[in-house]
Amino acid sequence: MGLTAGGRDSRRNVAVTLFAENINVAIRSIRTNRLRAGLTIAIIAIGITSLVGVLTAVYSLSTVLKDAYGRMGATSFSITSRYSYSSARTRIKNSRLISYDQASRFAPLYGVPAVVSVFSTIGWGETFKSGAVETNPTMGLIAADENYLSYGMYEIASGRNFSRADISRGLFNCLIGSGVARALFQREDAVGRTVTVRGINYTVIGVVASVGNTAGGNVDRSVILPVTNALSTVADGSVNFRIGILPDPGTDREYAYSEAERIFRSVRRLGPYDETDFSLRKSDAVIQELNESMRMLTVAAAVIGLITLLGAAVGLMNIMLVSVKERTREIGTRKALGATAARIKQQFLMEAILIGQIGGAAGIVTGICAGNVVSLAMKTPFVIPWIWILSAVAVCFAVSMLSGYFPAKKAASLDPIESLRYE
Repeated sequence: MGLTAGGRDSRRNVAVTLFAENINVAIRSIRTNRLRAGLTIAIIAIGITSLVGVLTAVYSLSTVLKDAYGRMGATSFSITSRYSYSSARTRIKNSRLISYDQASRFAPLYGVPAVVSVFSTIGWGETFKSGAVETNPTMGLIAADENYLSYGMYEIASGRNFSRADISRGLFNCLIGSGVARALFQREDAVGRTVTVRGINYTVIGVVASVGNTAGGNVDRSVILPVTNALSTVADGSVNFRIGILPDPGTDREYAYSEAERIFRSVRRLGPYDETDFSLRKSDAVIQELNESMRMLTVAAAVIGLITLLGAAVGLMNIMLVSVKERTREIGTRKALGATAARIKQQFLMEAILIGQIGGAAGIVTGICAGNVVSLAMKTPFVIPWIWILSAVAVCFAVSMLSGYFPAKKAASLDPIESLRYE
């Protein structure tokens, strides 16, 4: 038993020694051919950078957007306008737009336990002022009721939300997003200050907590006015309203959805044979669309990266074939000294794998940095896509093996006598 164990240890030590020798030979070969090896490493690194970089940015953005939509709950939905189409059995009875009168009549009729909000975005590219300070012309103007923040799951950072009195009396109060607060008041408390909107002064009663550059991030760069005040002051006659509905926990989803459609059809005075001339948009439908968009981006990034890696594979195979030809005498010498065909084959495969992994490592580091630079620019969190990193390592290994196999096989099959005579 002792001899058997000793023999196993001896064979293991020999295998480790030969493995280390193959690595050293591969490193020396790469150093000898720096330019060719460097170009191949660069091509592989570019492919992995495009793959990991784009997927890092996509993964970061996707995570934040899913969280943002998830905040609204899986049962939330909204009623929005859409174009109507007529046919032999249908007729158009309403304007495409949803008016405030129609939207406000819906809430008292909707008997399902839920938060119901009426709101509309009435302007983008707005500039707001406070004294001599003004914002960039990239802000939004929203008209909403007192339930808007509850529907959107937004929180108040300071001050208060609209009260029922603010809405019913059309008071000149407003809520502002965190981006507007920073632009106009820097670090000072914005509550109680005055903001000028389209030439009209409003008193800030609350600052909405920041939600970042996500699906709901437009609120950060917006001023929210009481809907009744906005309609009588800054809005024109073509305001298109939305109705946001967030059913209470435990409410049957399909019932809430069907009741909303039934009641709003009644509000829109649609008969049994009239086509529904509005849309009900579920939050999970938005998430599904988001997933599909992200999936397409992922596929596109993967295709771009794989095409680049295909070019790298061709370049690596070419380098290895040239290396075999240039080192024919070396191969013959090694065989004459007792190196087997399997060892020669391992040597060249090791060299190809080493080049691939160096390029892959450089590409992974560069890709993570590039992807997170984009993420930081979009104000999304820093992420490390471990799945894609492991995938990149596996892809580099596969590319190296496929590119190095044929040259390694060719090297292993060389006749030692003919190799020693090679000039």
